[in-house]
Amino acid sequence: MAKESIKARQRKREKMVAKFAQKRAALKAAGDFAGLDLLPKNASPVRLKNRCQLTGRPKGYMRYFGISRVIFRDMALNGKIPGIKKASW
Repeated sequence: MAKESIKARQRKREKMVAKFAQKRAALKAAGDFAGLDLLPKNASPVRLKNRCQLTGRPKGYMRYFGISRVIFRDMALNGKIPGIKKASW
C-alpha cells in the first residue's frame, strides 16, 4: 500500500492536468511553446503515473480495470468483478 502522501500527490496532479487541459491544447495548437513553459510542470499529463485506484500501487497496473494485479486477483476470487473467474482445465 502506497503512502497517503504519494496518493495525495497523484490526485493533486490529476486535478491540475484536468484544470489546464484546454489551455495546454490551445497553446500547443497555436505553437506557443514559450506559453507552455509558463504553465505549472504538474499540468503536463506526462507527469502522471498509472496507480491502483484502491491501494496506490504503481507496479502491476492493469489499465483496463484501473487496479493492480494483486487487487484484481483478490476481487476476481471473491466474485466482485462480473464475468471474471479463475481458469481451470
